[in-house]
Amino acid sequence: MATRVIPPRILKKFRYNTATKPLNTVHPSLTPAIAPPAFFEKPPSVAAEAALGMEDAERLFASVSTGRLLRSAAVLHATAVGPMVDLGMWVMKSPLLQSGLPRDLVMSATRETFFSHFCAGEDAAGASKSIRVLNDAGLRSMLVYGVEDAHDNEGCDQNLNGFLHTVTVSKSLPPSSVSFVIVKITAICPMALLERLSDLLRWQQKDPSFVLPWKQDSLPIFAETSPLYHTQKRPEPLTPEEESDLQLANQRLLQLCQKCEEANIPLLVDAEHTTVQPAIDYFTYAASIKHNQASNPIVFGTIQTYLKDAKDRLLLTTKAAEKMGVPMGFKLVRGAYMSTESKLAQSFGQASPIHNTIQDTHNCFNDCASFMLEKVANGPDSLVLATHNIESGKLAVAKAHELGVGKVKHKLEFAQLYGMSEALSYGLSNAGFQVSKYMPFGPVEMVMPYLLRRAEENRGLLAASGFDRQLMRKELGRRLKAAVF
Repeated sequence: MATRVIPPRILKKFRYNTATKPLNTVHPSLTPAIAPPAFFEKPPSVAAEAALGMEDAERLFASVSTGRLLRSAAVLHATAVGPMVDLGMWVMKSPLLQSGLPRDLVMSATRETFFSHFCAGEDAAGASKSIRVLNDAGLRSMLVYGVEDAHDNEGCDQNLNGFLHTVTVSKSLPPSSVSFVIVKITAICPMALLERLSDLLRWQQKDPSFVLPWKQDSLPIFAETSPLYHTQKRPEPLTPEEESDLQLANQRLLQLCQKCEEANIPLLVDAEHTTVQPAIDYFTYAASIKHNQASNPIVFGTIQTYLKDAKDRLLLTTKAAEKMGVPMGFKLVRGAYMSTESKLAQSFGQASPIHNTIQDTHNCFNDCASFMLEKVANGPDSLVLATHNIESGKLAVAKAHELGVGKVKHKLEFAQLYGMSEALSYGLSNAGFQVSKYMPFGPVEMVMPYLLRRAEENRGLLAASGFDRQLMRKELGRRLKAAVF
């Protein structure tokens, strides 16, 4: 849902390899190894568009207070202005934030503007208040403890306690108000170990005779079209210390899954960059095999459909899971590391793993969504469609109506970032679908990396928020006119 930057320490490890295949100037074919049918060939029906009511600003924002609507309009207008975003980025990264009065002033201003708009609160109590407000408006919440990467076991243990507390808080809130607890595997397993595991898994994909004695039962992680260039030579086996760290990471994830299972709240694993995503998928699928039972998936994975191999991997994984009798839950997003993935591929002399055009990405998201909606309607799987794209929302609603909304609506969740695409969120909710907002919480200092990404990496999405801003202006004007006259 957001564009992120691969840490410089990872990029520094890579050097251009003249022995590898040069970067092609001619784009390769996008035909997947397994080609699913293009379900969304027809435009969304008139009934689907009418159900969303995207032009009725009064109905869309009926549950939003005038104060919140004013703040939302102001923040979205500010983040749509490039120079203002650049100034804000410079201030938040400058030495002014190190200490003293300037830091206090900047933090206070951030807390009352961007933080309040994009984050649920600074602690569990603040997040609970925001969740209750959304729940009263008919929306649900994906609760995100806003920690980033961990680099040692002490940090991982601290983060695990934060995630476990998040589940406890979620259980205390109104029933169904929290749809998912979000976890980042990068926060409960040291990053260096995730990189090592990913290298080992990639090499096994290249050489099936390569034995990984620590590997648990899992599902397909790679397709024939998956990029493997990150691992240029046969990696060394895990050291005893690394195997011990892996066991600790497995125990942390197991503890979190068990906590979610007891609370009957699904756990959704966020996706990361391709450097470590194979290890994340491995953890996710191994946990899915253990914990997903009957028609109630507890562990959900994430597929980033801006990747060329996304559709192939989704098909292989769901086919293997079906054969094993494991119900699967997936969140579909477009992607998070657009420019840095391409730079990383270029450093190896390879073509980007990202689709060549934005339309290719849209097509992949919509095809994967339709494929999963079919599985949801006819089986035990569940689906989260995380999109800010109105057209994708309309197509999914039309597909749901075609399949019979009753078959999918309790196993289908739409999702948008908190503070963004409000009109789409309320439109989908008004049409009778479950809709969640992705709601990070934590101290401003801890959540600052998230806010920086919202401002810097999503500037295109924020600048394109004109539809929401237009509707907000329309509704504010209507309210002002009603108050005066």
